[in-house]
Parts: sequence; C-alpha cells; structure tokens
Amino acid sequence: MTSPLFQKEQSMQVYIAGTGKLATELIEKLSPRNDLFISRWPCESPPHARSIVIHAGSGREIGAIAQFCSSTFSVLLELSTGSSLEGIHPSFPIVLCPNTNILMLKFMCMLEQSGAMFKGCEIQITESHQASKTSLPGTAVQMANALGISESQITSVRNGLQQVSELHIPHEHLARHAFHHINIHDGPCAISMETRVYGDSPYASGVQQIIGAIDQRELQARVYSITEFIKNGWV
Repeated sequence: MTSPLFQKEQSMQVYIAGTGKLATELIEKLSPRNDLFISRWPCESPPHARSIVIHAGSGREIGAIAQFCSSTFSVLLELSTGSSLEGIHPSFPIVLCPNTNILMLKFMCMLEQSGAMFKGCEIQITESHQASKTSLPGTAVQMANALGISESQITSVRNGLQQVSELHIPHEHLARHAFHHINIHDGPCAISMETRVYGDSPYASGVQQIIGAIDQRELQARVYSITEFIKNGWV
C-alpha cells in the first residue's frame, strides 16, 4: 500500500538510456501520459526529482545513471542481460528485467517453480532468433537453468531456410523473432512446450506495464528481479 509520503505531486520523468535497436524502439513506441514524460538519457540538466531510468545500452552510462538514481532515489530499470548491477547493495531501487515480454515472463516463472519436477527426464531446448543475433539468448539459458540442464544442450537455429521449413517462422518475421521449443521425454511419454514472439511490439508494451507498476509503488533501496513483480501480481 502506498504511504502518504509517496503521493505524487508532479509528473514522472522516464529516461531511456542507450542508442541501439531496443532503446530506439522504446523511444518510438512507449506512450506518454499527462503525468508521464519520456525522453532520452542524458538530458542537459536532469531534474533533481524521482524518475525512472531505463537502461537499454551497453553499460557505458551505468556509472552516471547510478549516481543520478542515488541522489534522487530514482528507479533504475535494467534491461541488459548479465548486468554488473546483479548482486550489489544499492542505495536506490533497481529492477533487473532482461526480458520485457510479460507473457514470456509468466511462462519463465512457471518453469522456475516447476522445472525441478522433470529431473531425470531427457530434455532438449531449441531456440531461434534473427540471423543478426550471434550470442546465446538469455531466455534460453534461463530455461536450461530452470530445467536443470547445461547450456550445451541448447540448439540454436539462425539459418533462414531452416527457420521457415522446420520451425515454421513466417518469412515476414525472419528479421525479428524469438522462438523457443522445449521437449521433455520420459520413455514413451513426451511433453512439448513452445513460445513464439514476432516483431517488437510485445517488448515495448511490456515495458509500458512495468513502468506503470513502478510508478504505483514505493520500492525499497534494493535489487528486484522482474519475476518478483510477476509473482506479486504487479504486472
């Protein structure tokens, strides 16, 4: 429940830090409200008031962002995977959110809570993303960790012909998609789970919901995982 001291007296400023594709998509697709203003980080003279800073960059600006958040008790929403902010004890709220697709986050929470039940089964994970993505996706790694298997058991597909013919990825989404398929075998019994994300809209809409959840709550000076938001029913 929000305390009286937390009642907002002014509009909330949201900064987007980063110059890559995700940061640009957020600038273009996030919807400002009468009480919510969105702009790129940094601005010439940031207000000395509580804000939300969304980090979707390489990490070069983390130091300056952390200093700003500490002095204003602003919230840092970290969208990068493997962030240097993991495991620290901050003087301001940090929300770690390597995936902003809300439905996917709920699916990942389900796997984390139930994955140990499949110990001893034969498990394979196949993931597919656009050819420009050369690294192993963090979501696939999380799936492997939740199911108790090694990253070496993840099969990555980047060939367009294979993506269309075998995984049935539509041609129009080859340039931007996220596909994960989990097969769990135990003798004659098998379970398959599949996730598909096409385009960029699920990520921006997810960030919009997370911003709303942050804006409505008095977060503590600590590191939050976005799964905590999911489990609490905040998004």
